[in-house]
Amino acid sequence: MGGGRKRRHHFGKIHSFARGKATLRDEEHSLIGGPGFSRRVYINDPERFESNLLNYGDNYVKTTKYTLATFIPKSLFEQFRRVANFYFLVVAILSFLPVSPYSAVSNVVPLVIVVAASMGKELLEDWKRKTQDIEINNRTVKVHRGGGVFDQSKWRDLRVGDIVKVGKDQFFPADLILLSSSYDDAICYVETMNLDGETNLKLKQAMEGTSKFQEDSSFGNFKAIIKCEDPNANLYAFVGSLDHEDQQQPLAPQQLLLRDSKLRNTDFIFGAVIFSGHDTKVMQNSTEPPSKRSKIEKRMDKVIYCLFFLLFLISFIGSIFFGISTKDDLENGKMKRWYLRPDDSTIYYDPKNAAVAALLHFLTAVMLYGYFIPISLYVSIEIVKVLQSIFINGDIHMYYAETDQPAHARTSNLNEELGQVETILSDKTGTLTCNSMEFIKCSIAGVSYGRVATEVERALSGRTDSSFGQKLKGGNNVAVPTIKGFNFQDERIMNGNWVKEPNSNVIQNFLRLLAVCHTAVPEVDEKTGKISYEAESPDEAAFVIAARELGFEFYERTHSTTSFRELDLKSAKKAQRSYKLLNILEFSSARKRMSVIVRDEEGKLLLLSKGADSVMFERLAKNGREFEEKTKQHISEYADSGLRTLILAYRELDEEEYSQFNKEFTEAKNSVSADQERIVEEISQNIEKDLILLGATAVEDKLQNGVPECIDKLAQAGIKLWVLTGDKMETAINIGFACSLLRQGMKQIIISSDTPEIKSLENMEDKSASEAALKASVLRQIKDGKALLSTSDENSDALALIIDGKSLTYALEDDVKDLFLELAVGCASVICCRSSPKQKALVTRLVKIKTGKTTLAIGDGANDVGMLQEADIGIGISGVEGMQAVMSSDIAIAQFRFLERLLLVHGHWCYRRISSMICYFFYKNIAFGFTLFFYEMYASFSGQPAYNDWCMSLYNVFFTSLPVIALGVFDQDVSSKLCLKFPLLYQEGMKNVLFSWKRIFGWAFNGVVSAAIIFFFCIRTMEHQAFRKGGEVVGLEVLGTTMYTCVVWVVNCQMALSISYFTYIQHIFIWGSILFWYIFLMIYGIIDPSFSTTAYEVFIEALAPAPSFWFITLFVVIASLLPYFAYASVQFRFFPVYHQMIQWIRNDGQTNDPEFCNVVRQRSIRHTTVGFTARLEASRRFEASKGFEAPFEVTSDIR
Repeated sequence: MGGGRKRRHHFGKIHSFARGKATLRDEEHSLIGGPGFSRRVYINDPERFESNLLNYGDNYVKTTKYTLATFIPKSLFEQFRRVANFYFLVVAILSFLPVSPYSAVSNVVPLVIVVAASMGKELLEDWKRKTQDIEINNRTVKVHRGGGVFDQSKWRDLRVGDIVKVGKDQFFPADLILLSSSYDDAICYVETMNLDGETNLKLKQAMEGTSKFQEDSSFGNFKAIIKCEDPNANLYAFVGSLDHEDQQQPLAPQQLLLRDSKLRNTDFIFGAVIFSGHDTKVMQNSTEPPSKRSKIEKRMDKVIYCLFFLLFLISFIGSIFFGISTKDDLENGKMKRWYLRPDDSTIYYDPKNAAVAALLHFLTAVMLYGYFIPISLYVSIEIVKVLQSIFINGDIHMYYAETDQPAHARTSNLNEELGQVETILSDKTGTLTCNSMEFIKCSIAGVSYGRVATEVERALSGRTDSSFGQKLKGGNNVAVPTIKGFNFQDERIMNGNWVKEPNSNVIQNFLRLLAVCHTAVPEVDEKTGKISYEAESPDEAAFVIAARELGFEFYERTHSTTSFRELDLKSAKKAQRSYKLLNILEFSSARKRMSVIVRDEEGKLLLLSKGADSVMFERLAKNGREFEEKTKQHISEYADSGLRTLILAYRELDEEEYSQFNKEFTEAKNSVSADQERIVEEISQNIEKDLILLGATAVEDKLQNGVPECIDKLAQAGIKLWVLTGDKMETAINIGFACSLLRQGMKQIIISSDTPEIKSLENMEDKSASEAALKASVLRQIKDGKALLSTSDENSDALALIIDGKSLTYALEDDVKDLFLELAVGCASVICCRSSPKQKALVTRLVKIKTGKTTLAIGDGANDVGMLQEADIGIGISGVEGMQAVMSSDIAIAQFRFLERLLLVHGHWCYRRISSMICYFFYKNIAFGFTLFFYEMYASFSGQPAYNDWCMSLYNVFFTSLPVIALGVFDQDVSSKLCLKFPLLYQEGMKNVLFSWKRIFGWAFNGVVSAAIIFFFCIRTMEHQAFRKGGEVVGLEVLGTTMYTCVVWVVNCQMALSISYFTYIQHIFIWGSILFWYIFLMIYGIIDPSFSTTAYEVFIEALAPAPSFWFITLFVVIASLLPYFAYASVQFRFFPVYHQMIQWIRNDGQTNDPEFCNVVRQRSIRHTTVGFTARLEASRRFEASKGFEAPFEVTSDIR
C-alpha cells in the first residue's frame, strides 16, 4: 500500500475467555492418565530418571518408501507382483534347465534391463524424497542446553521435553506447547499453510503461568510436567494440563504450535517439545492417497491374461502334436524319421516315453512363446505417462499468471482417464465462482440498499419473464469495483447520507456491528495511513471493508478492546469509539453464526451476532421482529440474484445475566473433557437468544472467467456436470442460470425439505415416525420426477434435478439410492444444495460405482477432499480456500476454465496415445510370436526356435520399443485448436472407440496376418531355391535372419502408417530402429561363433551379397502392409470415426465451412442439453414455434 512499511496492531486473547489462573475440577481432569491420554512429558529435565524410562521417539522424520536395506527386496516384490514380470521370472529360472530353447543369459538380460529400469525409476523418486528429508531434518533451531543458554541444534536431534526458541518466519521443528513470546501478553501469529493451506494467520497465546519467561536466562531453573493426550491425527483438538510451581493449568489447541507451521509477525517464541518426529500431528495425518488405476490399464491386464491363455493353448496343442509325432517315430522297430535316430535319443525325444517328452516339450513351448507377452510394456507405459505429465505441466494455456500457478499433474497414472470422463462433480464456491467476496447489497430496517446489478441479474435480464430486465433498462447498473471486496453503490447511505434516513439509529447499529463483530486484524501502512485487514475468510474481510467505506472504520485491536471511527451524530465529525471486548463466540459449520460480547463507552453490555437465516430468525425476540417480513423478502431476492446472505442482530445484556454466563462459559472453556465443545455450545445458545433484528448483508461471489464457455464446451463433448454445493437452493439455481446449466424451457424437478408438508412432519413428537414419513415424502418426489422424466424422454425435453441436503440424506440410503441415481442420470443438470462434505463423497461414490463410468470431481476446499479422493480423477483448484484440495488431488489447476483444455485436448491426446500404444504393442508381439509358432508347425513342433537367442531377447528392448514410446508421447490425430473446435471428438474416449475389444482383436488379427505373410512368403521363396552363387540352399540361420529382418521392417513400417503427426523424433526412432538392426547384425556377426552362434557372419557373407534377400524383404514388407492399408483406406473413406472426419475436412480446407462442421457435429452420441449452444438452439426452437408456450415451462431463457 503505497510502498510503505506496515504496522500491525496486535491484540491478546480474542477467543472466548480472558486469561487467568484456571483450575481443573476432578471430574474434568478424569481423562488425563486414562486410555488415549497417558502421555507425560518432563519439560527441561532431561536427566530425570522418569524421562529416560519413557523413551519417546526422536525428531527424525522419514517419508521415503525404502531404506538401504529394504530397497532391493521391497522393490523386487513390487516388480514381480505384476503377472507378466512374474511369468518372465519363472521363464528366466527355467532357462537354466535343459528344456530351454535358448541360452539362459539371453533370456535373463532383457528381464534384468526392464526390471532395473522400473527399479531405477522407483529409486529416483525415493531419492528425491530422501534429499527432502535430509534438508528438513538438518534444519537448525535454538535449544536450551541448561543454565539459560540456548545453542543451535539440528531438528533431528530434538527430544521430547526440550525447550526451543523459534524466531520470526521460522518453521516449528516439532509440536510445541507455547510457553511465552516476544509480546507481553504471550501471543503469537502462526501461518498454517503447510498444514491446511489456509493463508490467514492464526492467533495463539500461552498460559499466564509461563508468559513471564521472556528471556533466555529465565529458563535456567524452569521445570514443568505436561500430561496430555497420546499422539493422534486431529489437528484442531488438544487436551492436556501443565503442572508448574504447584499449579495445574489446562492446555488447549490455543497453546499448541504444530510442526511445519510458521511463526509470523512475532519476533520469537519459547516452546516445549510435546510431540516429535512421527508422533507430530502433521505426520499422523500423512496417509497415502487412495490407489487409482485407469480403466484402460485394467482392460490391458485382461488382454495380457488373454495372451497368457493363448500362450498356454498353443503350447498345449503343440505338445500334443509333438507327442504324437514322437510316438510314431519308432513303430515295431521301424524308424519313421530315421534321420532323428529315435532309437538312440534322449528323454526329450524318446518315442518310448512320448508322454514325458510331450510334457517336457510343453515347458519348452511355454518359454519359447513367451514373446507373445510384451516384456517392456509396463516400463514403456510408465515412461510415456511421465513424459505426458511433463507436457501437461508445461502447457502455457493452463498457466494462471495472476497467481503464478501452472497446471500440475501430481500423478501420471490417470492421464488416459482424462479422455474418458462422462460425469463431472463440481463444487461451486471457489470452483465455479472466485471465492473473492464483494459487498454489494444490504437490507437495513426493512429497506434494501445497493443499486449495482449482480452477475446473475445481468444474465437473467434477458429472460422473457424476468423482472431484472426492467430494472436494468433504467440505466447503467454495472459497476467496476475500485476497492477490493466493496462493489456497493447507493447514495442514500454513502458519504454519511445515512443520517438522513428514517431509521438512522438502526443503520448506525448495523454498521457498528459490521465494524466490531469479527476477528479481523488491521494493518496500517505507516507511509499512507491506509488500513487493510487480514481476516479468516473473504466474507469477513468484505464486511469490515464495507463498514470502513460506509464511515465506520475499524482501525485497532488490543487484547481487550476494539476501536473504530464513526460519524458522531451530534458534532457531525469523526469520533473514535472503543469497545471493551469481553468474549467471542466463534463461528463453526454447526453453529452457522458468530457473536461477540462487548461493553460500549456508556457501560452497556452488548451481544452482537451475525449468522445464517436458518439459525438467526428463530433466535429473535418477540419485540425484535419488526423488520422480519421485509428482511425475509429481501433475502429471497438476494438469493435470486446469486448472493450469499447473513442476518445481523443484537441484544443488550444485564450484568447479572452476563456474570452468570461468563462464569459458566469460562469454566467450560477451561475444562479438560471429551464433551467440552458440546458444553460450550449449550452455554452459548443460552445467551444467543431474544435478539433484535437489524438487517441482512449480501455479498457476491462472482463466476470465474470462462466458466460458462467451459461448461458449454464440456456439454458439447457429452460430459454431464453435477454441482454439489453447501449454498442455498435459490443461490445455486441462479448460479446455474448464470453459467447456462439451467435455461428457459428446462423443467426443474425440485426435491426439497423446505415445504409446509415436510416441516409439519419434522414437528412430530415421534422422531422415528417423523424420519420414516420424511423418507416416504422424498421417495414420492423421486418417483414423481421419474414419471416426468419418462414423459420428457418422449418429448425430447431437458430436465434439471435440484435437491437439498436434508432430502439427499434419505435419497442416499441403500433402498432409495438406485432410484435416485436413475432419475439423476436421466436429467441434463443436477444440482445438490446444502450438501455436507460427506454427502459430496457419497454422491461421487454412487455415480462412480453404479454407472461404471469415469467420474471427475473438482473442488478447491478442505470440504471437497472426500469427493476428490472418491472420484476416478480428483482435480484440485489452487484457490483462496487453501491447498488441502490440491494436496489430495490427482491434478491441480488454477482455474475451472482450464478443465476444458485439460480434458478436450490433453485428455483426448493421452487416451488416444495410450490406447494406440498398447494396441501396437500387442500387434508387434503377436506378429513376432506367431512367426515362431508357424515355424514350430513347419518343424514338427520340435522346440527349435527360428531365431538367434539374442535377436529374440532384444526384439522388445531395442528394435521395436523406441518408436512406440514416441507414438505415446508425440502423436496427434488433430491439433489442439480442432480439439476445442469440435468437442464431440472427445466422445471417442467416452465410447472407448480406440480401446474397444473390437479394436484390440482387430490389431491382434492384423498381427496374425502379418506373421502368416512373413513366414509363408519367406519359407516358400527360400525353401528350395539356390541362395548363393555356389548353388547352396538356405539354412536355418539364413531363413531365421531373413524372417527377423522382415518382422523388424513390417512392425516399424506399420508404426509409420499408424502415426498421424510426424516429428523428427519419430522419424529418427522408426528408421533408426531398422538401421540399428542391420548395425547390430553386422557387429554381432563378427563376434566369436561360440557366442554369436547362428548369427556368425550371416549378414556379411550370406545375406548382404544375395539380391534375393533384399527383394524378399521389400516384397514381404509391401505384402504384409497391404491388408492394413486397404482396410484403413476403405474405413477412412466410407466409415470414418470422429477424428477421421475432422482430418478429412481439415485436409480439404473445410474447417471453417459451417455446413461441413454441422455434418460432423450431428454425429454426436448425446444431444447437447446445457450450455450456451443448447440455450441458442432452444431459443431458435422457441422463435420457430411463434410464441408457443410449453405447458410444463417453469423457467425462462438466459440471453
